[in-house]
Amino acid sequence: MRHHTLRSAGATALALGVLTGVTACSGSDSDSGSDSDASGGTFTFWDPYPQWDEDTAWGQQVEHCAEQTGVRIDRTGYDTSDLTTQALLAGQQGNSPDIIVLDNPVVSTLAEAGLLSTTEDLGLDTSGFAENLMAAGEIDGASYGVPIGANTTALYYNATVLADAGVDPASVTDWQSLTDALEQVTAAGHKGITFAGIGTEEGSFQFLPWLWGSGADLHDIASPEAVSALELWKGWLDDGYAPNSVISNTQEVSWQEFATGDYAFAQNGTWQLAAADESGIDYGVLTIPSAAGGPAPAATGGEFVTAPVQTDTDRYETTTQIIDCLVSADNLLATDTALSYVAPIEDLREQQVQDNPGLAPWVEAVSAARGRTTDLGTDYPVISEQLWNAVQNALSGSQSPQDALEAAQQAAESGLGN
Repeated sequence: MRHHTLRSAGATALALGVLTGVTACSGSDSDSGSDSDASGGTFTFWDPYPQWDEDTAWGQQVEHCAEQTGVRIDRTGYDTSDLTTQALLAGQQGNSPDIIVLDNPVVSTLAEAGLLSTTEDLGLDTSGFAENLMAAGEIDGASYGVPIGANTTALYYNATVLADAGVDPASVTDWQSLTDALEQVTAAGHKGITFAGIGTEEGSFQFLPWLWGSGADLHDIASPEAVSALELWKGWLDDGYAPNSVISNTQEVSWQEFATGDYAFAQNGTWQLAAADESGIDYGVLTIPSAAGGPAPAATGGEFVTAPVQTDTDRYETTTQIIDCLVSADNLLATDTALSYVAPIEDLREQQVQDNPGLAPWVEAVSAARGRTTDLGTDYPVISEQLWNAVQNALSGSQSPQDALEAAQQAAESGLGN
């Protein structure tokens, strides 16, 4: 679907940072814990949006919920990795904030550490939230918070480049048709596709749609299906359809390559829509195809609104009211507009598409997406690290895709004590 008018702001940070136990860190003298600061009608609120102050749409939405609930909200924004560290430390010290908006892969880490309240404890109504998004915050049948919204990756395309090469974007429906399009584009003198294959969580985040789209599972990253996904990426490099720079590309650097106007495709996320509008490129968006056709399950980005465990359980009633305000039908559309997210509730997604038809491919992508920690919990970071190592080794040519993934599977099993 082609579009040129949708605006967005900000990006979801994807680095997981510290996902396992924290034994020490700086900043322990922070005075934002609930025991000291949350008395007298003040509730502490941490989020991963330090770029948005009280005058932005997000800051105003939080203040609206403070007014609606009749309390003062003391809000602090941290970078995502810093927020994880601070949350773990505060939990260990017994001075957690009342509410934390967490990157969804971090929820399982704090929950398994016993630092988060369940939605049942809080009396939060989770009906209506998309199951695939809720799954990222569920452990052993219990849910630990609710998604505030989601984003994911898809394929941006340059309509001018495709037209010059005689490629109809609607023809790209599976891996083979995408590879055929890349062959046509490069034969016409253009560049093919750029993505982020860096050896960090960003690399895993970008590779997961291809791994899942092959039919593979994170429990066995050396399966024939997983190997076929890595062979696809490696084949693009070998054939000149993707640049060698993808080995070290972050998502931002990959976007800058696409923004030159030379590339036919770029895998990136909703957070680049404002930049796409400003680029002057005649662009469109396609969902990432699976090997056999149809949308591949991409990894969900986005945050959960969670409530850390408090010694003063009387606080939970008001905490729940604040969370209800942020994710209620009356406010969630405004919240997700402020955060540039696809809503976690189907009816609101329909409204978003009515308001901005350009969101349609993103809604489709989010609907098919999966949580990175679903069925894995805190095993995910161990597997993810080995996965991005395998991608690095294969793309650099130091190992074949099969050898790289077999070594990664063995390392992951060893790291998990299997």
